[in-house]
Amino acid sequence: MIRASNLHRSYAVGHEMVEVLHGLSLHVSKGEKVFLCGPSGAGKTTLMYTLAGLEEPQQGRVFVDDEDIYALNTRQRAVFRNRMMGFIFQNYMLMPELTALENASLATAISGKEATDRVLSLMDRVGLSHRLNHLPNELSGGEQQRVAIVRALVHDPSIIFADEPTGNLDSRNGDQILDLLFELAEDAHKTLVVVTHDERIARRGDRVLMIRDGVVASEMRN
Repeated sequence: MIRASNLHRSYAVGHEMVEVLHGLSLHVSKGEKVFLCGPSGAGKTTLMYTLAGLEEPQQGRVFVDDEDIYALNTRQRAVFRNRMMGFIFQNYMLMPELTALENASLATAISGKEATDRVLSLMDRVGLSHRLNHLPNELSGGEQQRVAIVRALVHDPSIIFADEPTGNLDSRNGDQILDLLFELAEDAHKTLVVVTHDERIARRGDRVLMIRDGVVASEMRN
């Protein structure tokens, strides 16, 4: 499903160039749940964004479903990303002026479709059918992340990318969110790539890739 080879990515910090990805290569199989772990600054989020077509590497290639995504132009890559991928972020990234239902429907609204039975079904599945018309500031952190999960899944992407999806939640709510995400992903045969600093959580995936100094330093199958 995802194959990356020899990825290099550097950023200017003051007068110096800091290399975040240093010839990194990996693969993720269809339907696999892969966790990217490592210390702060190891390059986990940069790697995820690069795999998702959001940050172009200075060197190397990324293939998603056999498509060389950085051979596409910006518009083609955006269309491919919107069709193939869903995203869940630590800070939920909900629009504050939109209701839970409207936020969950954004992926379908952007493509010109109205909120469908799929949106309502997913909102019911995550236990929010009674909160459809509430604004984000009227929802708990766990409820906001549930809305974000529906938004990521509603257009039926093949791959879900999640960046520290439980980082703003206590352990109980975090475990519930992971249970829900795994259940929904497995039911629909989704590929899941998750960035986390929490190795306890990472052990719930199929495979853990430890990122250090811009490369895959070790790999563990669970």
